[in-house]
This record gives sequence, C-alpha cells and structure tokens, in this order.
Amino acid sequence: MDKQINILVVEDDNDINQLLCRIIKKSQYLPQPVYSGTEAMLYLEKQKWDLILLDLMLPGMTGEELLTEIRSKGPIPIMIISAKNEQQTKIDCLRAGADDFISKPFDVEEVSARIDALLRRYHYSNETKQKNHLLHKDIQMDLEAKTVTVNGDLLTLTAREYAILALLMSSPKKVFSKSNLFESVWNEPFHGDDNTVNVHMSNLRNKLMKANPDEDYIETIWGMGYRLNS
Repeated sequence: MDKQINILVVEDDNDINQLLCRIIKKSQYLPQPVYSGTEAMLYLEKQKWDLILLDLMLPGMTGEELLTEIRSKGPIPIMIISAKNEQQTKIDCLRAGADDFISKPFDVEEVSARIDALLRRYHYSNETKQKNHLLHKDIQMDLEAKTVTVNGDLLTLTAREYAILALLMSSPKKVFSKSNLFESVWNEPFHGDDNTVNVHMSNLRNKLMKANPDEDYIETIWGMGYRLNS
C-alpha cells in the first residue's frame, strides 16, 4: 500500500481519541480525529477514507446511526471500538455492516494489528476487483461474470462484440487496426476482409449509442483503426 492511508477516528472521549490517533501515526497512517456523529458526516462528505474507527456512544447522532449512514455510501472498512460490549450489540453491528468490533478497554497492540489486517483485507479485495473489472466512462465490464453495463443498465452483446469491447477497454489509448482486432478476436490470420470487422464494430457502436445516446465511446482513426474515445 504505497499511497497515504487516511483514517477517520470518531470518538467523543478526548483521551481515547488521542490514543487511537497515536496508534495510527505509529503505523505510518494519517488519522483525523472527530468527536461526534455530525462532525463525522461533514468529513465523510469532504473526502474518501481508507478506514473508520467508530465509537457507538456519541453525542447527537449515535454510532449505530452513523454506521448505517456510512455503509449506505459504499464499501468503506469500519471498525467499532466501544464500551458497549454485549454480545447482541456486537452481532447487530456486524450485521449492520461493521467489519470488526473491539471492546473497551482495548489492548494497544491488538488495535494496531487489527487495523493493519483490515486494511490489508480491503486492499487485496480492491486489487482483485480491479483486475476483474474494466471501466471506461459509464461502461463497466466484469471479466469474471462476462457482463457489461452502460450507465447501470445491462448490455446484451454477442461473444464477438464482447471480445472487441474487452480488447479496446484493456488498452484504452491504443489504436487497434482492423487486422489487430480480427486476429485477436477471431484468432485467425487477417486476409483483408474489412467487412467482418466493420459489421461487428457497427453493431457494437449501435448498442452502446442506444444505451447512452449522449456518449461517443469508440473513435475511428481514419486509415489506422479504432480506439476508445477519451
């Protein structure tokens, strides 16, 4: 994990908040202390966070309410650190979307180790997801499920159309000649039969245009071939 890791610490007790921030800094991460659910919401709207440490007993908005709100915004790792250590509270929080639960009083080394483990797990999960997904504008291609969505709607493509789009999206800046496309998609030598590529490219473009008429996804470079329109 080369980039700076930003961790939001939502804890109303000043001493505990400072202790958590020291633990985070010792691991070379960047903490941002906040002291209420309302303040946390302001920081959540400002930027993306790599991890959130969340107390449950907060002034105003409770930790449980904040947990639900954070989880609705997407897959942000959330670790609950709370004195509310009843078994049912833990179960409820985990079911509501928390990734881990540590009871107060906590062991400093355990908190540090669990932060590292949670960040590793999410980092690996995101890396795997990125390898299996291609993105361009509002096109999302899931290489594992072999699905394509445009603007959130599922697009029905033939095997050849799917292969052409996957090739273009795998190298978005590259210009693919018709011979490149034919030999990569059909796995046969190209003998100058432009019509085969033209028909499949035309059908693919029409389907993309129908899915979102406001976007032009594939650019023709005259005399050279095709590439994604940036």
